[in-house]
Amino acid sequence: MDERYVGKVSATNSEPTTSDNFAFWLRPEVIVNPFDVVEVEQVSHDGVSTTYGVVNMLEHLTDSPSHLSNFISNDFGELISEPNSVRQGTTLARAFVLSNDKNIYMPLPNDKPVKFASVEGIRKALGIDRIPPKERIPAGIIQMSNGTEAVVYLDRRYVLGPEGAHVNITGISGLATKTSYIMFLLQSILQSSKGTELEGKVSVIILNVKHGDLLSIDQPSKQPISDDELRLWKLLGLEPKPFENVKYLLPHGKGSANTPNSFRIPFNSNYKIYAYSLEDAFNKLDLLLSNVPDPWDTLGAIVGEISQGLTDPFTGSFRPSGQWKLVRTWENLLNDPPLFKDGVPQQFGEIKSSSIGRFKRILRRIVQTRQSGIFVSQRSNNTVSIEEEISKMKGGEVIVIDIARLTDEEQTLVFGDVLRTVYQMYAEKSDETGELPAKVIIFVDELNKYAPSLGRESPILEQVIDVSERGRSLGVILFGAEQFMSAVHERVAGNCSTYLIGRSGAAELSAVHYRFLDPAIRTSITRLDKGQLILSHPIFRQPVKIIFPRPVYLQEGNS
Repeated sequence: MDERYVGKVSATNSEPTTSDNFAFWLRPEVIVNPFDVVEVEQVSHDGVSTTYGVVNMLEHLTDSPSHLSNFISNDFGELISEPNSVRQGTTLARAFVLSNDKNIYMPLPNDKPVKFASVEGIRKALGIDRIPPKERIPAGIIQMSNGTEAVVYLDRRYVLGPEGAHVNITGISGLATKTSYIMFLLQSILQSSKGTELEGKVSVIILNVKHGDLLSIDQPSKQPISDDELRLWKLLGLEPKPFENVKYLLPHGKGSANTPNSFRIPFNSNYKIYAYSLEDAFNKLDLLLSNVPDPWDTLGAIVGEISQGLTDPFTGSFRPSGQWKLVRTWENLLNDPPLFKDGVPQQFGEIKSSSIGRFKRILRRIVQTRQSGIFVSQRSNNTVSIEEEISKMKGGEVIVIDIARLTDEEQTLVFGDVLRTVYQMYAEKSDETGELPAKVIIFVDELNKYAPSLGRESPILEQVIDVSERGRSLGVILFGAEQFMSAVHERVAGNCSTYLIGRSGAAELSAVHYRFLDPAIRTSITRLDKGQLILSHPIFRQPVKIIFPRPVYLQEGNS
């Protein structure tokens, strides 16, 4: 018998097999683990079909009627004695039905032999064989208990649109390797686009939110790649290399305009420094104030008046006029007419002076007293605007924007600026816009900060929801990561077509965000090792467990 055979289907009077699941007993000494893929021959109209299943739970059964009987049969708990009654037992594996190669979902009959699926069988089980080769994105590797390794592919149409879009990854910090996986997936998307209609037409915007790990992704690691990691890269059909065509945008610091406020400076001075003058942010003040409670919308009314007064009605550009003509800098806005006279708040239309005073206290704290350095009176020749840099983005480029050392309000402004700029570029695309990349992927960690599940509506939340709900039709794709998916707004998480879950706690997995997972799978997630992820993708009937090779660019601590 084929060594891949592990046992036989077991159906009983009380536990029958169904079109969705089945159980099978194991041969002695056979090792099977959750997430192993198995196959069983099934009836069909023209002979034989194959049903594929994924193991979700294992149990050991004996003929003992109770635990007390086992205790008594061992001479009332004598550990060194031979049992008076030798129990007969077996290990039972339970499995979900993944698919049938001829779409026959009849329950599996009792005593049908079960064996480990082959590489080709795994592809059929997951539906990968139905994905056109040009639409396949290598996403990781399934490792079976018998040593079989199979590459798992995502359907590009469900990652970058138009069928579906967006990727979310969650898990305990440090154990889930969330950023490492997203960086691997981005590399896979860019490399696998070669030879397709998307070659050179996919751009990536990465927000670096922690230290400086993502500020040298174009540099090779100084640690040699291990043979095992190299084997994984080759198995996936990918080249282990740093990112190419990378640009870095670093925040302006409080000192010299040439000194960025970053944990790390990219090699070869391959960076530009960004800053925000009033001209750069006059139409983004709502994003800057997203974290400020505004139950009566008084701040919103003030922001609306400022935006209208500083905007050219024909071009939409910065052009103060009328009573706003003297407002050119942050200092003007906070001290000069029309909102202030000699720094004293004035009533403006129906907005009371007390509300103007509150606006000043809040904005002054954000852009002056507690700012990190990105707010300037006027940008110098050495600084750039994020909006302008993104508007010049070309296909195949990777732009890394560092926000690691910014305050929360500043981070919200930058992320919102990125989303709004990209979204408007594609939503308002015209012949005058020029050639835009076919797809833009925006990756941000700590997504729950900008799209929280609890709390009030805010401009940044509205922007994230817009991208998650309408971005795929425009080619704007969001990759998000966070420790707890339950902390992310349901409309944002629910619009992601692909989920990856690293090791997580039982309390977190009880949230409604994980209700698509079977309880047995949730239990397995609590004991995942570092580097192991559960992958859920629209073309898979059940989630699978994967591993992936580590990125090979230079990271902090390896320099």
